[in-house]
Amino acid sequence: MIELNELTSAAQKAFPADNLSPARDTSWELVAEMGWLMIRLPEDDGGLGLNREASTAIHYEMGRVLATTPLIPAQLGLQAVIESQTLADRADWLERLSAGEYAPLHMLPAKVDIAADGTVSGTIGGVFDGDMAVAVVAKLPTGYALIPTDADGVELVERPIWDLSRRMFDLVLTGYKPDPALMLSDADGATAMHDALGPEAHLALAADCLGGASAALDMTVEYMKMRKQFERPIAMFQVLKHRAADMKTKIVVAEALLWSRARDEQATRTQIAGAKALASDVFQFVTEEMIQLHGGIGLTEEHPCHLFMKRAMLNLQLCGSLDSLNETVGREALATMA
Repeated sequence: MIELNELTSAAQKAFPADNLSPARDTSWELVAEMGWLMIRLPEDDGGLGLNREASTAIHYEMGRVLATTPLIPAQLGLQAVIESQTLADRADWLERLSAGEYAPLHMLPAKVDIAADGTVSGTIGGVFDGDMAVAVVAKLPTGYALIPTDADGVELVERPIWDLSRRMFDLVLTGYKPDPALMLSDADGATAMHDALGPEAHLALAADCLGGASAALDMTVEYMKMRKQFERPIAMFQVLKHRAADMKTKIVVAEALLWSRARDEQATRTQIAGAKALASDVFQFVTEEMIQLHGGIGLTEEHPCHLFMKRAMLNLQLCGSLDSLNETVGREALATMA
Protein backbone atom coordinates (compact mmCIF):
# COMPACT_ATOMS: atom_id res chain seq x y z
CA MET A 1 0.00 0.00 0.00
CA ILE A 2 1.35 3.43 -0.98
CA GLU A 3 1.50 5.82 1.95
CA LEU A 4 0.14 9.35 1.61
CA ASN A 5 3.47 10.92 2.57
CA GLU A 6 5.17 8.92 -0.18
CA LEU A 7 2.80 10.35 -2.76
CA THR A 8 3.33 13.87 -1.44
CA SER A 9 7.11 13.51 -1.35
CA ALA A 10 7.19 12.10 -4.89
CA ALA A 11 5.04 14.97 -6.16
CA GLN A 12 7.28 17.60 -4.54
CA LYS A 13 10.39 16.04 -6.06
CA ALA A 14 8.85 15.69 -9.51
CA PHE A 15 7.35 19.19 -9.44
CA PRO A 16 9.57 21.43 -7.26
CA ALA A 17 8.02 24.59 -5.86
CA ASP A 18 10.51 26.88 -7.61
CA ASN A 19 9.35 25.78 -11.07
CA LEU A 20 5.92 27.31 -11.62
CA SER A 21 3.74 26.12 -14.51
CA PRO A 22 6.17 23.53 -15.93
CA ALA A 23 5.76 22.56 -19.59
CA ARG A 24 2.49 20.75 -20.21
CA ASP A 25 3.61 17.91 -22.48
CA THR A 26 6.63 17.01 -20.37
CA SER A 27 4.50 17.16 -17.23
CA TRP A 28 1.85 14.92 -18.78
CA GLU A 29 4.43 12.27 -19.65
CA LEU A 30 5.76 12.42 -16.10
CA VAL A 31 2.27 12.18 -14.58
CA ALA A 32 1.47 9.09 -16.66
CA GLU A 33 4.86 7.54 -15.92
CA MET A 34 4.37 7.98 -12.17
CA GLY A 35 1.01 6.23 -12.33
CA TRP A 36 -1.09 9.14 -11.09
CA LEU A 37 -3.75 8.48 -13.71
CA MET A 38 -4.34 5.11 -12.04
CA ILE A 39 -4.63 6.35 -8.46
CA ARG A 40 -8.41 5.97 -8.28
CA LEU A 41 -8.64 3.04 -10.69
CA PRO A 42 -9.72 -0.07 -8.73
CA GLU A 43 -7.16 -2.85 -8.34
CA ASP A 44 -9.53 -5.25 -10.11
CA ASP A 45 -9.24 -3.02 -13.16
CA GLY A 46 -5.44 -2.86 -12.96
CA GLY A 47 -5.13 0.37 -10.99
CA LEU A 48 -3.73 1.40 -7.62
CA GLY A 49 -7.12 1.41 -5.91
CA LEU A 50 -6.33 4.37 -3.64
CA ASN A 51 -8.98 6.53 -1.97
CA ARG A 52 -9.91 10.14 -2.65
CA GLU A 53 -7.59 11.40 0.08
CA ALA A 54 -4.67 10.22 -2.08
CA SER A 55 -5.91 11.94 -5.23
CA THR A 56 -6.67 15.08 -3.21
CA ALA A 57 -3.07 15.12 -1.96
CA ILE A 58 -1.76 14.97 -5.53
CA HIS A 59 -4.04 17.78 -6.70
CA TYR A 60 -2.91 19.89 -3.73
CA GLU A 61 0.74 19.52 -4.72
CA MET A 62 -0.03 20.23 -8.37
CA GLY A 63 -1.88 23.35 -7.28
CA ARG A 64 1.23 24.58 -5.47
CA VAL A 65 3.12 24.79 -8.78
CA LEU A 66 0.14 25.96 -10.88
CA ALA A 67 0.48 22.83 -12.97
CA THR A 68 -0.33 23.11 -16.66
CA THR A 69 -1.00 19.41 -17.12
CA PRO A 70 -4.77 18.65 -17.12
CA LEU A 71 -4.71 15.99 -14.42
CA ILE A 72 -8.03 16.99 -12.85
CA PRO A 73 -10.22 16.67 -15.99
CA ALA A 74 -8.29 13.52 -16.95
CA GLN A 75 -9.01 11.81 -13.64
CA LEU A 76 -12.64 12.90 -13.79
CA GLY A 77 -12.99 11.47 -17.29
CA LEU A 78 -11.46 8.20 -16.15
CA GLN A 79 -13.78 8.17 -13.13
CA ALA A 80 -16.76 8.46 -15.46
CA VAL A 81 -15.59 5.38 -17.35
CA ILE A 82 -15.08 3.53 -14.05
CA GLU A 83 -18.65 4.36 -13.02
CA SER A 84 -20.15 3.35 -16.36
CA GLN A 85 -22.35 0.28 -16.62
CA THR A 86 -23.10 0.66 -20.33
CA LEU A 87 -19.80 1.39 -22.11
CA ALA A 88 -19.17 -1.42 -24.59
CA ASP A 89 -15.35 -1.53 -24.44
CA ARG A 90 -14.98 -0.41 -20.84
CA ALA A 91 -11.85 -2.48 -20.10
CA ASP A 92 -10.10 -1.22 -23.23
CA TRP A 93 -10.93 2.41 -22.43
CA LEU A 94 -9.72 2.01 -18.84
CA GLU A 95 -6.42 0.63 -20.07
CA ARG A 96 -5.97 3.38 -22.64
CA LEU A 97 -6.85 6.25 -20.30
CA SER A 98 -4.77 4.97 -17.39
CA ALA A 99 -1.79 4.61 -19.73
CA GLY A 100 -1.83 8.21 -20.86
CA GLU A 101 -4.53 8.76 -23.48
CA TYR A 102 -6.61 11.78 -22.59
CA ALA A 103 -10.42 11.93 -22.42
CA PRO A 104 -11.38 14.79 -20.10
CA LEU A 105 -14.66 15.60 -18.43
CA HIS A 106 -15.89 19.05 -19.43
CA MET A 107 -15.90 21.45 -16.46
CA LEU A 108 -18.33 24.13 -17.60
CA PRO A 109 -22.03 23.68 -18.54
CA ALA A 110 -23.17 22.15 -21.82
CA LYS A 111 -25.85 23.77 -23.95
CA VAL A 112 -27.00 21.13 -26.41
CA ASP A 113 -30.26 20.05 -28.04
CA ILE A 114 -31.31 16.75 -29.53
CA ALA A 115 -33.14 16.65 -32.85
CA ALA A 116 -35.94 14.33 -33.89
CA ASP A 117 -33.47 12.11 -35.75
CA GLY A 118 -31.34 11.66 -32.59
CA THR A 119 -28.51 13.95 -33.63
CA VAL A 120 -27.11 16.44 -31.14
CA SER A 121 -26.10 20.06 -31.72
CA GLY A 122 -24.76 22.70 -29.36
CA THR A 123 -21.72 23.67 -27.33
CA ILE A 124 -20.01 21.82 -24.51
CA GLY A 125 -17.86 24.22 -22.49
CA GLY A 126 -14.81 23.84 -20.30
CA VAL A 127 -12.86 21.20 -22.22
CA PHE A 128 -9.33 21.73 -20.96
CA ASP A 129 -6.44 21.00 -23.33
CA GLY A 130 -8.78 19.68 -25.97
CA ASP A 131 -5.95 19.66 -28.49
CA MET A 132 -4.52 16.54 -26.80
CA ALA A 133 -7.86 14.76 -26.23
CA VAL A 134 -8.89 11.61 -28.08
CA ALA A 135 -12.42 11.97 -26.73
CA VAL A 136 -14.45 14.10 -24.33
CA VAL A 137 -16.73 12.88 -21.56
CA ALA A 138 -19.86 14.99 -21.95
CA LYS A 139 -23.36 15.16 -20.53
CA LEU A 140 -25.93 14.94 -23.33
CA PRO A 141 -29.74 14.92 -23.10
CA THR A 142 -29.57 11.14 -23.60
CA GLY A 143 -26.97 10.60 -20.84
CA TYR A 144 -23.21 10.79 -20.42
CA ALA A 145 -21.16 9.83 -23.46
CA LEU A 146 -17.64 9.57 -24.78
CA ILE A 147 -17.45 11.82 -27.83
CA PRO A 148 -14.43 11.18 -30.10
CA THR A 149 -12.82 14.46 -31.09
CA ASP A 150 -12.34 13.26 -34.67
CA ALA A 151 -15.97 12.18 -35.20
CA ASP A 152 -18.23 13.73 -37.84
CA GLY A 153 -20.06 16.79 -36.57
CA VAL A 154 -17.49 17.42 -33.82
CA GLU A 155 -15.18 20.44 -33.67
CA LEU A 156 -12.91 21.78 -30.96
CA VAL A 157 -12.73 25.57 -30.79
CA GLU A 158 -10.19 27.15 -28.48
CA ARG A 159 -11.50 29.86 -26.19
CA PRO A 160 -8.89 32.47 -25.22
CA ILE A 161 -8.73 32.82 -21.44
CA TRP A 162 -6.82 35.00 -19.01
CA ASP A 163 -5.12 32.05 -17.27
CA LEU A 164 -2.34 31.16 -19.71
CA SER A 165 -1.31 28.14 -17.64
CA ARG A 166 -4.32 26.37 -19.13
CA ARG A 167 -5.90 25.98 -22.55
CA MET A 168 -9.66 25.77 -22.71
CA PHE A 169 -11.78 24.63 -25.62
CA ASP A 170 -15.45 24.43 -26.53
CA LEU A 171 -16.62 21.17 -28.04
CA VAL A 172 -19.01 22.27 -30.79
CA LEU A 173 -21.45 19.66 -32.02
CA THR A 174 -23.27 20.05 -35.32
CA GLY A 175 -25.59 17.19 -36.08
CA TYR A 176 -23.44 14.72 -34.14
CA LYS A 177 -24.87 11.20 -33.97
CA PRO A 178 -23.97 9.63 -30.59
CA ASP A 179 -22.47 6.15 -30.84
CA PRO A 180 -24.50 3.74 -28.64
CA ALA A 181 -21.29 1.82 -27.89
CA LEU A 182 -19.76 4.96 -26.34
CA MET A 183 -22.63 5.84 -24.02
CA LEU A 184 -21.49 5.91 -20.40
CA SER A 185 -25.04 6.10 -19.05
CA ASP A 186 -28.58 6.52 -20.27
CA ALA A 187 -30.75 9.50 -19.39
CA ASP A 188 -32.02 7.82 -16.22
CA GLY A 189 -28.49 7.02 -15.05
CA ALA A 190 -27.14 10.50 -15.75
CA THR A 191 -28.15 11.80 -12.31
CA ALA A 192 -26.28 9.02 -10.53
CA MET A 193 -23.24 9.63 -12.73
CA HIS A 194 -23.36 13.35 -11.99
CA ASP A 195 -23.68 12.69 -8.26
CA ALA A 196 -20.61 10.44 -8.41
CA LEU A 197 -18.46 12.86 -10.43
CA GLY A 198 -19.50 16.10 -8.68
CA PRO A 199 -17.80 15.44 -5.33
CA GLU A 200 -14.65 14.23 -7.09
CA ALA A 201 -14.48 17.44 -9.10
CA HIS A 202 -15.11 19.67 -6.10
CA LEU A 203 -12.47 17.97 -3.96
CA ALA A 204 -9.90 18.16 -6.76
CA LEU A 205 -10.56 21.85 -7.40
CA ALA A 206 -10.56 22.65 -3.68
CA ALA A 207 -7.17 20.97 -3.35
CA ASP A 208 -5.84 22.86 -6.38
CA CYS A 209 -7.04 26.13 -4.86
CA LEU A 210 -5.48 25.54 -1.44
CA GLY A 211 -2.21 24.27 -2.87
CA GLY A 212 -2.00 27.49 -4.87
CA ALA A 213 -3.03 29.61 -1.89
CA SER A 214 -0.37 28.02 0.31
CA ALA A 215 2.33 28.63 -2.28
CA ALA A 216 1.16 32.23 -2.73
CA LEU A 217 1.41 32.85 1.00
CA ASP A 218 4.90 31.32 1.19
CA MET A 219 6.07 33.51 -1.67
CA THR A 220 4.54 36.59 -0.05
CA VAL A 221 6.16 35.96 3.33
CA GLU A 222 9.58 35.46 1.71
CA TYR A 223 9.18 38.74 -0.14
CA MET A 224 8.19 40.55 3.05
CA LYS A 225 11.33 39.27 4.75
CA MET A 226 13.50 40.62 1.93
CA ARG A 227 11.77 43.91 1.03
CA LYS A 228 12.93 46.79 3.20
CA GLN A 229 11.29 50.08 4.05
CA PHE A 230 12.83 52.61 6.42
CA GLU A 231 15.82 50.23 6.63
CA ARG A 232 13.65 47.47 8.10
CA PRO A 233 12.11 44.38 6.45
CA ILE A 234 8.43 45.08 5.89
CA ALA A 235 7.70 41.77 7.63
CA MET A 236 8.45 43.58 10.87
CA PHE A 237 5.56 46.02 10.48
CA GLN A 238 2.69 44.92 12.67
CA VAL A 239 -0.13 45.77 10.28
CA LEU A 240 1.48 43.65 7.54
CA LYS A 241 2.05 40.81 10.00
CA HIS A 242 -1.67 40.87 10.74
CA ARG A 243 -2.57 40.69 7.05
CA ALA A 244 -0.25 37.72 6.54
CA ALA A 245 -1.76 36.09 9.64
CA ASP A 246 -5.25 36.57 8.19
CA MET A 247 -4.14 34.80 5.01
CA LYS A 248 -2.71 31.90 6.99
CA THR A 249 -5.78 31.61 9.19
CA LYS A 250 -8.14 31.40 6.23
CA ILE A 251 -5.97 28.77 4.53
CA VAL A 252 -5.76 26.61 7.67
CA VAL A 253 -9.53 26.67 8.16
CA ALA A 254 -10.19 25.78 4.53
CA GLU A 255 -7.58 23.01 4.61
CA ALA A 256 -9.16 21.52 7.73
CA LEU A 257 -12.51 21.37 5.93
CA LEU A 258 -10.93 19.94 2.77
CA TRP A 259 -9.17 17.06 4.52
CA SER A 260 -12.14 16.25 6.72
CA ARG A 261 -14.33 15.96 3.64
CA ALA A 262 -11.71 13.96 1.72
CA ARG A 263 -11.44 11.44 4.56
CA ASP A 264 -15.16 11.18 5.26
CA GLU A 265 -16.67 8.66 2.87
CA GLN A 266 -20.12 9.58 4.22
CA ALA A 267 -19.80 13.30 3.41
CA THR A 268 -22.70 14.48 1.30
CA ARG A 269 -22.37 16.02 -2.13
CA THR A 270 -23.39 19.41 -0.72
CA GLN A 271 -20.87 19.21 2.12
CA ILE A 272 -18.07 18.58 -0.36
CA ALA A 273 -19.34 21.40 -2.58
CA GLY A 274 -19.02 23.65 0.46
CA ALA A 275 -15.35 22.74 0.74
CA LYS A 276 -14.80 23.82 -2.87
CA ALA A 277 -16.70 27.06 -2.33
CA LEU A 278 -14.62 27.97 0.72
CA ALA A 279 -11.33 26.96 -0.89
CA SER A 280 -11.94 29.00 -4.05
CA ASP A 281 -13.01 32.02 -1.98
CA VAL A 282 -9.87 31.76 0.16
CA PHE A 283 -7.66 31.41 -2.93
CA GLN A 284 -9.13 34.61 -4.36
CA PHE A 285 -8.59 36.46 -1.07
CA VAL A 286 -5.00 35.27 -0.72
CA THR A 287 -4.02 36.21 -4.27
CA GLU A 288 -5.51 39.68 -3.91
CA GLU A 289 -3.58 40.16 -0.65
CA MET A 290 -0.46 38.74 -2.32
CA ILE A 291 -0.54 41.44 -4.97
CA GLN A 292 -1.10 44.18 -2.38
CA LEU A 293 1.74 42.98 -0.15
CA HIS A 294 4.15 42.76 -3.06
CA GLY A 295 3.58 46.44 -3.79
CA GLY A 296 4.43 47.78 -7.24
CA ILE A 297 6.15 44.62 -8.45
CA GLY A 298 3.00 42.62 -7.68
CA LEU A 299 1.18 44.50 -10.45
CA THR A 300 3.66 43.52 -13.17
CA GLU A 301 3.63 40.55 -15.51
CA GLU A 302 7.31 39.97 -14.76
CA HIS A 303 6.39 38.73 -11.29
CA PRO A 304 4.34 35.51 -10.85
CA CYS A 305 1.68 37.13 -8.63
CA HIS A 306 -0.65 37.43 -11.59
CA LEU A 307 -0.35 33.71 -12.36
CA PHE A 308 -1.83 32.83 -8.98
CA MET A 309 -4.61 35.40 -9.30
CA LYS A 310 -5.61 34.20 -12.76
CA ARG A 311 -5.75 30.59 -11.58
CA ALA A 312 -7.87 31.65 -8.60
CA MET A 313 -10.35 33.59 -10.75
CA LEU A 314 -10.86 30.70 -13.15
CA ASN A 315 -11.22 28.11 -10.37
CA LEU A 316 -14.05 30.20 -8.93
CA GLN A 317 -16.17 29.41 -12.01
CA LEU A 318 -15.39 25.74 -12.59
CA CYS A 319 -17.97 23.08 -11.66
CA GLY A 320 -20.26 25.64 -10.07
CA SER A 321 -19.63 29.29 -9.29
CA LEU A 322 -19.05 30.54 -5.76
CA ASP A 323 -22.53 32.10 -5.60
CA SER A 324 -24.31 28.97 -6.80
CA LEU A 325 -22.40 26.68 -4.43
CA ASN A 326 -22.95 28.99 -1.46
CA GLU A 327 -26.66 29.06 -2.25
CA THR A 328 -26.81 25.25 -2.40
CA VAL A 329 -24.93 24.86 0.88
CA GLY A 330 -27.01 27.55 2.55
CA ARG A 331 -30.32 26.04 1.48
CA GLU A 332 -29.31 22.64 2.85
CA ALA A 333 -28.18 24.21 6.12
CA LEU A 334 -31.49 26.06 6.51
CA ALA A 335 -33.45 22.91 5.72
CA THR A 336 -31.47 21.00 8.35
CA MET A 337 -32.07 23.69 10.96
CA ALA A 338 -35.77 23.78 10.16
